[in-house]
Amino acid sequence: MLTLDAVTVRLGGRTILDRASASLPPGSRVGLIGRNGAGKSTLVRVIAGQLDPDEGSAEMPRGARIGYIAQEAPHGTATPFETVLAADAERASLMLQSETEQDPDKLGDIYERLIAIDAYTAPARAAEILVGLGFDEEMQGRPLDSFSGGWKMRVALAALLFSQPDLLLLDEPSNHLDLEAVMWLEEFLRGYKATIVVVSHERDFLNNVVDHILHLQAGKTTLYPGGYDAFERQRAERMAQIAAAKANQDAQRAKLQDYVARNSARASTAKQAQSRLKLLAKMQPIAELANDPSLSFGFPNPSELRPPLITLDMAAVGYDETPILKRLNLRLDPDDRIALLGRNGNGKTTLARLLAAQLAPMEGGMTSSGKMKVGYFTQYQVEELDAEDTPLEHMTRTMRGSTPAAVRAQLGRFGFSGDKATTKVGKLSGGERARLALALITRDAPHLLILDEPTNHLDVDAREALVQALNDYTGAVVLVSHDRHMLELTADRLVLVDDGTAREFHGSLDDYIALVLRGDGSKAGSGPGSKSDRKKDKRAVAEARERDKQLRQSVRNAEAEVTRLTAERSAIDRATFDPAGAEPRFAKLTMSELMRRRSDVQAKLDAAEARWMEASEALEAA
Repeated sequence: MLTLDAVTVRLGGRTILDRASASLPPGSRVGLIGRNGAGKSTLVRVIAGQLDPDEGSAEMPRGARIGYIAQEAPHGTATPFETVLAADAERASLMLQSETEQDPDKLGDIYERLIAIDAYTAPARAAEILVGLGFDEEMQGRPLDSFSGGWKMRVALAALLFSQPDLLLLDEPSNHLDLEAVMWLEEFLRGYKATIVVVSHERDFLNNVVDHILHLQAGKTTLYPGGYDAFERQRAERMAQIAAAKANQDAQRAKLQDYVARNSARASTAKQAQSRLKLLAKMQPIAELANDPSLSFGFPNPSELRPPLITLDMAAVGYDETPILKRLNLRLDPDDRIALLGRNGNGKTTLARLLAAQLAPMEGGMTSSGKMKVGYFTQYQVEELDAEDTPLEHMTRTMRGSTPAAVRAQLGRFGFSGDKATTKVGKLSGGERARLALALITRDAPHLLILDEPTNHLDVDAREALVQALNDYTGAVVLVSHDRHMLELTADRLVLVDDGTAREFHGSLDDYIALVLRGDGSKAGSGPGSKSDRKKDKRAVAEARERDKQLRQSVRNAEAEVTRLTAERSAIDRATFDPAGAEPRFAKLTMSELMRRRSDVQAKLDAAEARWMEASEALEAA
């Protein structure tokens, strides 16, 4: 069992963890979640023994082995296969001793221990883990220094998994993985026998892997049973209880204050007033629920353009006269939402750069609308932001010639208002820097957004906000992401990049996941119906796209109505319990009029929710 006992950590004069406590059951798989900057990585470092808390402790059974990926990726001339095998220090030491030991008794003990730790199957296990994380046989034999930083981090992850610690600590393990590797990791972790603590912001990953959620907020930890969806339900119930308790306490406090004010001066009631004053002093205020007003994404909608935006006709693209992708036939319309599928290294980014006009076709044809503007997001743009400049300076430079009001408005769409606009980038969180990069690339209302792994460094709430913004955006979207939740809610066309080309995948995302889990991902082709008549396919896709567009609009209309009516109901409730704080339109209504008005609003809200459910189910079925 892992026990966190009143762990307190202060960094730079700020309290990051404030008496955080929890007891994690043995063998549990725990998802550690919280907003960006909440202190998740700090808590993981305390558990790993890399950071001593100012107060409290993190305790494990004596002799328990803790596994945690270091910040620095492995490097050198060793191969990934050799690096992973070396991660089991006991096996490596025993294998070396077995080659030099002369004493027969000691040699027998060594061989007995090697058998006990299953040392002779280790090469097969190491290769299996590396294959699962995307390393084919040739890649397993290359020196580490021939790989990029992302692939080196995969090697570090493989070595950690191979070492089989008693407590496995994973801090956003999917950041350097593609969708296929994430699904393999899920399968691996579901079968892992020891305790796991994983920091992740991916709903599907958490739902599929963990059996507990440890929520970190305001320096405190709360343990919830179940996956992420179960946590959200429980948290919503807890928030409702807190809100009700706070409303009740506020009403009680107001009543006590009123009594004290009216009775303190009268001798006959002064004693009772004093006793109520003591009661007020002892009343612990219930904290308001945390809310981050800066959490926002608002993509400016583009002007209308006639379809198609882009057409590829037997195009090829690559680098240094070497094509990476050939036989590309693709049409992209103004309202398309396309997800690019396929393993890292297959050419998804290359295709994205072709669509963004950063690469020219080597052969074949590519036509695009002359008035089309493209916003292209990559993690490199986040990393290249000047740490010494502020968001306001970045945007002013990028929107040269625009008025200060226009610059501020664009920043405001992405939550950079007030002091946030003038905070140095170096002091912003990873999620805030990603938001700034998105604000920069959408400054001129692009007709096409190309987003390459936009969710890295975004917490769960920020990802939800991004999904909502993309669904509200009226332009076209091309998305590369390993976040299935985002793909399912955003994309309505799937394009598989594989075998040196890209083609429509006519199945659903679930169909593709099933192919990958069966081991057929590399042979997935264009999915079910890929050999049907091309004209018939195109017509069917166009009709489905128009049908989906109408259904999505129905869902949005119903959602807007539900939001409006919910706000009106809340305003009526506020007028009922706090007449002094009522909105002007409700301030003069009597209690019976308020109740009648609330009943009417509730009936309309029930009808709107029913319409929303019907439209959502129709969209899901489509």
